[in-house]
Amino acid sequence: MKKYPKIGIRPTIDGRQGGVRESLEEKTMNLAKAVAELITNNLKNGDGSPVECVIADSTIGRVAESAACAEKFEREGVGSTITVTSCWCYGAETMDMNPQYPKAVWGFNGTERPGAVYLAAVLAGHAQKGLPAFGIYGRDVQDLDDNSIPADVAEKLLRFARAAQAVATMRGKSYLSMGSVSMGIAGSIVNPDFFQEYLGIRCESVDLTEIIRRMTEGIYDKEEFAKAMAWTEKYCKKNEGKDFNLPAKTKTREQKDEDWEFIVKMTIIMRDLMQGNPKLREMGFKEEALGHNAIAAGFQGQRQWTDFYPNGDYSEALLNTSFDWNGIREAYVVATENDACNGVAMLFGHLLTNRAQIFSDVRTYWSPEAVKRVTGKELTGMAANGIIHLINSGATTLDGTGQQTNAQGEPVMKPHWEISEAEMEKCLEATTWYPANRDYFRGGGFSSNFLSKGGMPVTMSRLNLVKGLGPVLQIAEG
Repeated sequence: MKKYPKIGIRPTIDGRQGGVRESLEEKTMNLAKAVAELITNNLKNGDGSPVECVIADSTIGRVAESAACAEKFEREGVGSTITVTSCWCYGAETMDMNPQYPKAVWGFNGTERPGAVYLAAVLAGHAQKGLPAFGIYGRDVQDLDDNSIPADVAEKLLRFARAAQAVATMRGKSYLSMGSVSMGIAGSIVNPDFFQEYLGIRCESVDLTEIIRRMTEGIYDKEEFAKAMAWTEKYCKKNEGKDFNLPAKTKTREQKDEDWEFIVKMTIIMRDLMQGNPKLREMGFKEEALGHNAIAAGFQGQRQWTDFYPNGDYSEALLNTSFDWNGIREAYVVATENDACNGVAMLFGHLLTNRAQIFSDVRTYWSPEAVKRVTGKELTGMAANGIIHLINSGATTLDGTGQQTNAQGEPVMKPHWEISEAEMEKCLEATTWYPANRDYFRGGGFSSNFLSKGGMPVTMSRLNLVKGLGPVLQIAEG
C-alpha cells in the first residue's frame, strides 16, 4: 500500500461555555464522525485502499483548539479539510488557516441553531483572507437530533472529498518529460510555472539517451525482462498484425523480434524512470533506483527517436493500462509526444475516477450528410446528429477495448481492483499489434489497434494554456 494524504474533519462549535457549548458537543462531534464514515466507506485511493479521515481531538470553539487541530493534522499527514458545524461559531478563530489545504465547510441546516449562518460568515472570512473554501448546505431543514447526512449533502461532500484528495495526492510529485518538444506541439512545451503554481508539481526532465544508456549498460531488472518477454510472447506478440509496409521498408522477422525485445526493455526503463526500482539498488545502481517521483510523464518519441528507434506505442499503451506482466495494477499516466497538457487532463481523470485514461485524437467530425454521401447510409439513434472519429495515438489504454463489463453486462472501464483475470485476457485478445508504418515511424516498432465496444459513457477533456489568462480546461461529456 502507498502512503496517501488523509482528509481532516474539523468539528467547530459555539465557544460560549456555561450551557451553550455543552449542549452542542455531542451533536457536533457526531456530525464529524458521520462525515468521516461517509468518505471512508465510499472513496478509495489509487491503490484501492479506503480514503482515511482524521478527526480533531475535540470540537473547535476558540483559536487555541484550532491550533491544536492544525498540529494534529500536520502530524497525521492530512492533505485537505472539511469543517463541520451544527451551530454558530467564531469564524475567524475556528477557520482552517492552512494555505495548502483545499477546504470545505458544511453548515448544518437546522432551525434550532444557525449552522448556516456560520457557513455564510466563515466563507466570507475565507474569501477576505484569500483562502477559498467550498460551501456545503442542505436543501431541507433537519431536526437537531438528526445526525444523518441528506443525499444532496452527501453528494457535495463526496464531490469535494474526491477532488480534494486528487489535489493533495498531486502535491509534491513530479511530471517527468522523457525527451522534449515533439513536432512543434504546443502542449509538449512544458510550462514549469503552471505545474508549480497550479498543481504543486515540479517538472523533471531526462534526455532520451538515458533510455539507451540503461539498455546498453544493462540497468534494468533482467529477471523482470525475462518475465515480461514471456508474457509479451503469450499475449501480444501472438497477436502481431499484418505488415502493410512496402517491401523495401518491411523489416525481417529477426529485426521484428529484436524490436519486441527493445520495446519491452523500454517499457521497464520508462516505468523505472518514473517511480524508481529497489531492484536496481541491489544491482549497485543507487542513483537510478530512486526514479523521479513522477505521478505523470510524457514521452517525446517523434521524431528524433522514432526516425531511428522503435516507437513508443507499446510502452505508452501498456503503462497506461491497468495490467502488465506483473498482473493487474494501477495504471500509470504517460502522455504521447510529451503532450504535458494532455498528460495533466489524463492525470485529473485518473485521480478523480481511479480508472485508466485514454489518450486519443479527435480526428474528424462526420456530419449525417457526409456519412450518407460517402457510404449511402443514414445515421440514426444516438448517431443521428453525426459522429466523431476518435483514433488512438499511441498511448491508448487497453482498458479502452470495452472488454470489461459491469453487473448488467455493459462495457465499462473499471478501477483496477475490480478487473478480473478473464477481463484482462479479453482486453489483450481484442488488441492487435501492427508493425509500425515506417513512413511515419522509420525506426519501426509496433502500434496497438482495437475497436472499442460501443455504449460506454465518455468524458473528454483538454487543458490549454492561454497567454494572459492562464489554464483553461475544456470538458465534453457523452
